[in-house]
Amino acid sequence: MAENTQPLHIAVACGGTGGHIFPGLATAEVLDGRGHRITLWMAGKDIEAKAVQHVPWSKITVSSRGWEGGWKGAPGFFLRYMRAAAKSRAIMSKELPDAILAMGSYAGMGPVKAGLSLGIPVVLHEANSVPGRMISHFAQRANRVGATFEMTRHELKGKARLHLTGMPLRPELTQLSLPGIHDSTKTPFHILCMGGSRGARALNLITRRAVRELYGREKNIFITHLTGQEDEESVRTCYANAGVPHRVSAFEADMSTVYPDIDLAICRAGASTCAELSVFGIPSLLVPYPYAARNHQQVNAEEFYRYRAADMIEERELEVEWLAEYIEGCMYTPERLLRMRDALRRWAKPDAASRLADLVETAAREG
Repeated sequence: MAENTQPLHIAVACGGTGGHIFPGLATAEVLDGRGHRITLWMAGKDIEAKAVQHVPWSKITVSSRGWEGGWKGAPGFFLRYMRAAAKSRAIMSKELPDAILAMGSYAGMGPVKAGLSLGIPVVLHEANSVPGRMISHFAQRANRVGATFEMTRHELKGKARLHLTGMPLRPELTQLSLPGIHDSTKTPFHILCMGGSRGARALNLITRRAVRELYGREKNIFITHLTGQEDEESVRTCYANAGVPHRVSAFEADMSTVYPDIDLAICRAGASTCAELSVFGIPSLLVPYPYAARNHQQVNAEEFYRYRAADMIEERELEVEWLAEYIEGCMYTPERLLRMRDALRRWAKPDAASRLADLVETAAREG
């Protein structure tokens, strides 16, 4: 067991998707700042190379893919999983890390299984309210589990030493001060629509029509619309033809330039989105992605709704006229937006990366 004054060697398994990579990197940055040595464990996906190209830490790649093709894909998945675990064990056994932090992706299954077999302390982090396969499988054997949503405690049913850490976010997002509610009678009411990294066709179509309809009777609005690649031109053309003041792009790499100006967001309910909305105190209408694994976006949105931190509606119920009236109602009831913002501030955990880093240190030093 490492002494409290000694630097630790931490393996951070955060490969797979941006929703796992960036929270892992945010936590690794905190651990690095405390003097610990970091080794990143990646899965060999294209997105990883760009995300980690400038980080100073050692990197190990163990090829991994998720479960594909329903039950027919099970044999292939388990074969890949066992190969990843064997390769991870062979690498780790040469230099045992003091602890492993795995960010909930399938990419962490091989390193976690290897670490447990070698007696290495393991900390898991679940981003969404409903745990994925990896967290569900290993939670009972892990030393600690960090979670973003309180509902995860219920989903794991007491099988894990669970701590509500929040969702680690990049420092450029958490270091900005929270904006205030705009006076919509003096400045444009600024709407944000975004459907996630690849956009959302239904959300794009209904929102652009609703905003166009609203602009016909209410000129004091501005929309920033992040469309995804496929809908960028059509959404931009729609606003331009109607004269709606707008900023349209497929995606925005630096959301810290967007969030401070927003009065109301219309968006999906992924874990990172929910965490970012809470840190910036942005009232929102959440429209959960209806095909999310284990319906986790619906459950994420429901927790926000119970906290009165957001409104929510299912995609199948979202209609153009209703949305136009909803936005207009928000414009002229600032007290409603203020209540949401206050609830978001209570829910937010801008120090989530530090909280998760604390768990890793504790697990490592308890052995």
